[in-house]
Amino acid sequence: MGADPSPSPLALWERGARGVRVLLLFLLCLPLPAPAQPAEPAPTITIGSKNFAESRLLGELFAQLLEARTDLRVERSFGLAGTQVCFEALKSGAIDLYPEYTGTGLVSILGREPGGGSPGETLVRVRREFLQRWDLHWLAPLGFENAYEIAVPQALAEARGLRTLSDLVPIAGDLTAGFGYEFVERGDGLPGLREVYGLDFARVQTLQQALKYQAAGAGQVDALDVYTTDGRLLTYALRVLEDDRGFFPPYQAVPLVRGETLRQHPEVGAVLALLADALEEATMRQLNYRLQEGQESEATVARDALRALGLIAGGKVLNEEPPAEGFLPYLWQQRSTLGTRTLEHLGLTAVALGCGILLAVPLGLLLERRRTVAEPVIRAVGLLQTVPSLALLAFMVPLLGIGVLPALVALWLYSLFPILRNSYTGVRDADPLAVESAVALGMTPGQILRQIRLPLATPVILAGIRTAGVLTVGTATLAAFIGAGGLGEPIITGLQLGDHRRILAGAIPAALLALGLDALLGAVERALRPRGLKG
Repeated sequence: MGADPSPSPLALWERGARGVRVLLLFLLCLPLPAPAQPAEPAPTITIGSKNFAESRLLGELFAQLLEARTDLRVERSFGLAGTQVCFEALKSGAIDLYPEYTGTGLVSILGREPGGGSPGETLVRVRREFLQRWDLHWLAPLGFENAYEIAVPQALAEARGLRTLSDLVPIAGDLTAGFGYEFVERGDGLPGLREVYGLDFARVQTLQQALKYQAAGAGQVDALDVYTTDGRLLTYALRVLEDDRGFFPPYQAVPLVRGETLRQHPEVGAVLALLADALEEATMRQLNYRLQEGQESEATVARDALRALGLIAGGKVLNEEPPAEGFLPYLWQQRSTLGTRTLEHLGLTAVALGCGILLAVPLGLLLERRRTVAEPVIRAVGLLQTVPSLALLAFMVPLLGIGVLPALVALWLYSLFPILRNSYTGVRDADPLAVESAVALGMTPGQILRQIRLPLATPVILAGIRTAGVLTVGTATLAAFIGAGGLGEPIITGLQLGDHRRILAGAIPAALLALGLDALLGAVERALRPRGLKG
């Protein structure tokens, strides 16, 4: 007999269908995987610091330790402009913690008299009042004090027999002092020294921390305020005078944290407690020396300190390379960071200037129709130019916190006056003969404004915008004092560390940016200039 005939197409279809049904039943019996949930972003806390080297270093220590031992994401707002800016940022929630000193909290923030208490008593006092008034927590002290002292060159001390502050009083009237900006205003600074010791110098110069030491080394100042943990005390030939009347209060370094932050993230307090009594004065002086004289980054120094304490096993540092020798190699090494800072600076300038144009030009046109109130309004806006830019930025912190927003508002306010003044003046003083001819032809006031006055005023209006643009680029360098970034960041850091390369690395791009913006606006002015005026 022959072989069985091959299955028909219908039989094959049925077999395939049965197989598919079996496969579907099998798949339906399998457990379904849970739908993938989008990963929640890690909670973020912001750490601040003041605008001097040790404060930045302590802020970086806190940041790296929290990054290594918690799941928190840490943002850094370092280099804020002094005690009050940091404190207002903390109260408002713009930052969650920053390193502070007990004596500063007692005198500068609480307004109490300096002196008269042990380190423990001062800590208890500030803890109690800060908790009651602001729900701010002083955690465990880090183990060292960074106290104010007065120092003089060693040669002067030996020649005049200076050992104590009382020894300095009789000759102070013949000396020049170089003091920090806060020191000349604080109750635990020069005003208090005058009251307690009767210490009056012939001349007082206010200088950045690094510049004070340079001036003392060059013989330009005879006395300066120093910090007991300042690394430059290891370099410069200075004698620290004894505070024989116990004027200066204790200055224990302590993390100062918002109560709300500790309630939401109790691990912050637990992790920072690992630094309790971990740092000695001599250790801090060596770490500060590496920042101030060794030109190392705070990220590298903080990482090494935490490793030495056994608190972290490793840690990523953005730039492990040693600083390049020479200015041009340094610029090339920092090209990525400088590019980012330049873009930040350009963004601040462009947004602030754009907002200024949108308000000031229409307001100038409106005031031309209301000439009786024009000058009072313009002068009122001009009063903003009399407010020091750093003071205006600091004033924004309690209202808007720190960062880009308060910087933009301050820069926008500064841009208004030159644009408003030129817009009003240009429209008001447009060619009178052309305006008279337009009136004689029966043109309406609106037509005259749009077709005669505004085109003729364009060069004057653009001149005001160009002026405002250059001023805004320059003023934006101060935005780094409230954590807005930009090219002010390397400038301010360079001033703190006495690093001229960093200063120039910020100043040169800022100058080029100002020149480029002015050239761009000049090209716009030429393009918009009426044909009849181009000759």
